Amino acid sequence: QVQLVESGGGLVQSGGSLRLSCTASGDDIITMGWYRHPAGSQRELVGFIGADGTPNYGDIQRDRFTISRDAKNTVSLQMINLRPEDTAVYYCNARTLRKNQWRSYWGQGTQVTVSA
Repeated sequence: QVQLVESGGGLVQSGGSLRLSCTASGDDIITMGWYRHPAGSQRELVGFIGADGTPNYGDIQRDRFTISRDAKNTVSLQMINLRPEDTAVYYCNARTLRKNQWRSYWGQGTQVTVSA
């Protein structure tokens, strides 16, 4: 089993910054990343980092979002110049590979609210 503990969400004014962190406990973790779910919309990929350490981003403005991961299974998301449209619940995600089977795990979600 993998457990994910998120931190760092909150309320910020437009143009502000936030840093989200997520620490995973468990084995066989290959990728870790972040998704977000705006109200009334679908969950979308923000970015993830694979086993090779290369960040991969979804269809977002990459100059405002930076994802990083340390050797202890903590993934962070640095967000700058935040806009009201970035308001969403942000979810940490980890994927494991065991016996050729992938499995996905989710954090509880952390609310990010950007006021105009």
